[in-house]
Amino acid sequence: MTRTAPDRLHADDDGLPDAVERVLAQYLRRRCAEARDVDAAFGAATDALAEFVLSGGKRIRPTFAWWGWRGAGGSPDGPEAPAVLEAISALELIQACALVHDDLMDASATRRGRPTVHVDFARRHAEAGWRGRPARFGAAAAILLGDLALVWADDLFRSAGLPPEAVRRAAPPWEGMRTEVLGGQYLDVLHQSTGDASPRAALQVDRYKTAAYTVERPLHLGAAIADASPELTACYRRFGADIGIAFQLRDDLLGVFGDPAVTGKPAGDDLREGKRTLLLALALERAAEQGATAAAEAIETALGDPDLDVDGVDRVRGLLVDLGAEQAVEQRIAAMTGSALDALSTADIEEPAATRLSELAIAATRRRR
Repeated sequence: MTRTAPDRLHADDDGLPDAVERVLAQYLRRRCAEARDVDAAFGAATDALAEFVLSGGKRIRPTFAWWGWRGAGGSPDGPEAPAVLEAISALELIQACALVHDDLMDASATRRGRPTVHVDFARRHAEAGWRGRPARFGAAAAILLGDLALVWADDLFRSAGLPPEAVRRAAPPWEGMRTEVLGGQYLDVLHQSTGDASPRAALQVDRYKTAAYTVERPLHLGAAIADASPELTACYRRFGADIGIAFQLRDDLLGVFGDPAVTGKPAGDDLREGKRTLLLALALERAAEQGATAAAEAIETALGDPDLDVDGVDRVRGLLVDLGAEQAVEQRIAAMTGSALDALSTADIEEPAATRLSELAIAATRRRR
């Protein structure tokens, strides 16, 4: 395929999300055309996947990978820059796989203010009057399209045009990232099923389901492509693990306290889905310590209730504040951001990447959507 120029992204990465978008749009057009050669109906399904990938997102994973590469000596003017841009754009297809499957497992109705993939395909089934249950068809379509996103991610990464040695160096973080995110997904489902509401379980899910493939492994990937030193790679991984968890903790707060007009998800959706986040784990732990049995029962009753109304969400919010859980999570976000920035200061990272990584850390943990 024709390589997409990096557009001289230099110190200001404002153009990076657009450059990633162009890579993805070009790649998905080609792959969707191939799908139409299989069957027009399959082509229409892959068009829906492409629309999902291109319909939003902050492109945070390629951004961390890009600056990880830059900080290890990668040059936007070098001949390898277009291939690096393509390779890191594949991270957005890993993200698409995770989101499509996660929405299905959580029975989420919306994503970015639009119907989730399984809901969309269930609607298509119902409107067409096909045989069987619409929900089952929607689930099957979401599983297959999520799998396809994962396959296409690997295809895009392998075909990006990186030098063979760079591909070999990048294999461990690429392979580790895919295993970790699926492991984190499984642990999330497991802990919800067993009712493990401990902070340890919540942080374990945060570490593998989000932190590893959001910040830590993208940075590791960029470093590997650039042939970074073991010291810089270790620094990136410490920084990435802390910022990745802080990123998820911010997401947990937004899932309960966020404005739906900003987040694109209904208020309290995480409560209806029964997500056992650190926020909820700390609230239940503190309720037990304080003998607040009624508060713990009210939270447990709300968790996983698909019919939880706005008043119910507000009651839980009040309890989370009164028990000090919201403040405790805010403090943990601040502490982890601080430790991550301390780790970043220990390595010799080339500018402007060192500055940009610090700015990204703050932006990722103070966001409102």
